[in-house]
Amino acid sequence: MITVEHLTKCYGDFMAVNDLSFSIEEGHVYGFLGPNGAGKSTTMNIMTGCLSATAGHVRIDGHDIFEEPDKAKRLIGYLPEQPPLYMNETPVEYLRFVGEAKGLRGQELTAQVQSVMEQTKIEDVKHRSISALSKGYKQRLGIAQALLGNPKVIILDEPTVGLDPIQIIEIRDLIRQLGQSHTVIFSSHILSEVQAICDQILIIARGKLVAFGGPEELEKQLLPPNEITITAEGSEEDIRALAAGIPHITGISVEAAEPPLVTVRIRTDADNIYDTSRSLFFAFAKSGKALLEMSLKRANLEDIFIELTESAPPEEPASPDGQSEESEDINL
Repeated sequence: MITVEHLTKCYGDFMAVNDLSFSIEEGHVYGFLGPNGAGKSTTMNIMTGCLSATAGHVRIDGHDIFEEPDKAKRLIGYLPEQPPLYMNETPVEYLRFVGEAKGLRGQELTAQVQSVMEQTKIEDVKHRSISALSKGYKQRLGIAQALLGNPKVIILDEPTVGLDPIQIIEIRDLIRQLGQSHTVIFSSHILSEVQAICDQILIIARGKLVAFGGPEELEKQLLPPNEITITAEGSEEDIRALAAGIPHITGISVEAAEPPLVTVRIRTDADNIYDTSRSLFFAFAKSGKALLEMSLKRANLEDIFIELTESAPPEEPASPDGQSEESEDINL
């Protein structure tokens, strides 16, 4: 559905997007995840034809966004981080204006405006001034305008920024519903949000794609081992002897040794870390040696995110229009 090939964007000597390539299939919800300055918004702006690229290609259903912009853009509905709303209009007036700009006329225009208002649940405010609407309704209206023209692809840049918890839940539910009939791509810096909504996750750092796959796939491929740290009586050799008969232990390293106590970190590839810790407990009980302390560390996607993006650069330089290329903060 969407193919991004060797996409690069430079601002002077700064490379905001660095030889980025990936493919997006139809009928899924994709999440762009990355820290401040990762290049998410820049990539989305290029994918939608709002920003030129220094090099590379973006094809939407086979149409190059730069060489066939009219055909490619008809397939895309886009909500920027700041919804492009006219505050002195009402939602129905604004949607009719956007619909006409997309080439809709007459009964088709009226029917689509009514349909997107129903989908985004803004009918009850359709005659109010947009300036008087809450942030949540403005975001819904921004999504509604993206749906006009029935595009195959919906691209949403930070759709839940600035919303209260109830509004966030409502927008997430709406995105899930849209994913049943559209290919949806949305950016976020909130890991839990991406995990809750997306079928596929793209992690971007320093303008490069550093991971791409489903949540479970990423966990299997990239998660570090689960770890158990214990403090117990005995020596390193004693601990290794006790652990030798316990399955799924992949490594033991000494953290501290102050006879008669030793602290070691035990790595395990067991699916259930509690089974391994239970076996360790009973092995010590059987040996008569005291197990004084045990702590468990279960790896998760947050560990992947931090590991892959922790060396991301500081704030990016301003873009040509004077706005920062990426203005989000990490919120894990």
